[in-house]
Amino acid sequence: MAPAADPFSHHPELRDRITDPLMSPSRSLTTAKLATLAKTRGLPANWWYTDRVREAERSEFLAGQRDADLWVFGYGSLMWDPGVRFEEVRRAHVPGYARRFILKDIYGGRGTVEAPGLMVALDKGGGCNGLAFRISRDNLEEETEVLWRRERIGPAYLPVFVEAVTADTRLTALTFVADHEAALIDASLSRAQQVEYCATGTGFMGSSLDYLRNISRQFAALGIQDDEVLQLLSETEDYRNSKRPPPA
Repeated sequence: MAPAADPFSHHPELRDRITDPLMSPSRSLTTAKLATLAKTRGLPANWWYTDRVREAERSEFLAGQRDADLWVFGYGSLMWDPGVRFEEVRRAHVPGYARRFILKDIYGGRGTVEAPGLMVALDKGGGCNGLAFRISRDNLEEETEVLWRRERIGPAYLPVFVEAVTADTRLTALTFVADHEAALIDASLSRAQQVEYCATGTGFMGSSLDYLRNISRQFAALGIQDDEVLQLLSETEDYRNSKRPPPA
């Protein structure tokens, strides 16, 4: 039997920068676990979709897509912790969309009602750099169930197919974009709020600052210059170090 292809053949610099999918906490994140966390930590409850509703959506969305490998575009935490088994990872650019820090987390993942956290969502814009992961069709059912349980645990993102451009090809990739009808998506956040939430938000998934730092680290490894990420990280670090009010 021929040895399996190296998933990092295009980007060996990422080999030690991406969490082993089978070790990812997202694989064990369930609605039952969320209910327990909500009860023990005094967090909001019952904001998530039922398993039946989520699985019905996944089945409908992926109808006709199960006969080929699936590409998934990650632009936030999927870049270092995809949580799904993949055969290949490629740096990719998605035209027409942009990474925006507009997800205000109050449910306990990286922030709370008292101290919200901040994460990113993909929204209409001038283009977004990230990573594309190829999932084998043989693993599609199990891995997309894991992915839906993570990205569609509750209202925040919507699944879409987008065009992603790699170094030598164009491909169609699944990704998750901002749902502006969802309470967690707030495009009106001021810069001061973004900085404060990044600096102080924390929860059972970790801190918002570490989330931001991880995006910056992955970009540094890939040689990607993202001024928005770098500027927000700089302002957040300054705010934490000096305790000065964040920029208006």
